[in-house]
Amino acid sequence: MRPNMMKALTANEAASVTGVPLKQVNRIIDAGLMRGFVRKERGSRLVASQALIGLRLAYLTANALTPSARQRILEKVLADQSQMTVQEAPLRVDLQPLIEDVEAGLDRLDRARQAVKSDPAILGGDPVFAGTRIVVHSIADMLASGETAEAIAKAYPQLKEDQISIAADYTLAYPRRGRPRGKPAWRGKAAKSSRTLKFDDLPVA
Repeated sequence: MRPNMMKALTANEAASVTGVPLKQVNRIIDAGLMRGFVRKERGSRLVASQALIGLRLAYLTANALTPSARQRILEKVLADQSQMTVQEAPLRVDLQPLIEDVEAGLDRLDRARQAVKSDPAILGGDPVFAGTRIVVHSIADMLASGETAEAIAKAYPQLKEDQISIAADYTLAYPRRGRPRGKPAWRGKAAKSSRTLKFDDLPVA
């Protein structure tokens, strides 16, 4: 059964939930594949949460289908929110794994929101882990620089393992406000290439 998702998410939140890179989220929207499920509000794009499964499918099929076939499959997914499979002859795709991925992403984001607090009286309102003065974005930076969760736990014994694990999810959904900070040394390293799943990698019914 599909999750009950009747709210809108920012592009950053949608990227965090679906595992689709933010740049690709915007490209999919720009291509018109989410037409009718995206609106602008105060300069920000908001994605209808019931379209998240379609967003993830659009990303996974980016290099596997022709633009027209991709458009048709996504239209079917977005038009009928109750279906568990989608078919565009001769292809038939089981949507259950994608539904489970999105459900898990929504759960992670919800847990991250509950674990983080922002109070103007604490560090100027920087998001911190509840009950601490530890800035969430700082922990996410450490993870991104290659620090292990075990090493971070030793440096910050007041943090639990699950708190450390949600730092990256929270930071992707809610990046630092204002001017970007100076680029740390680890960001100068060449980025690892990302793998785009081919259509044959997708589960079929």
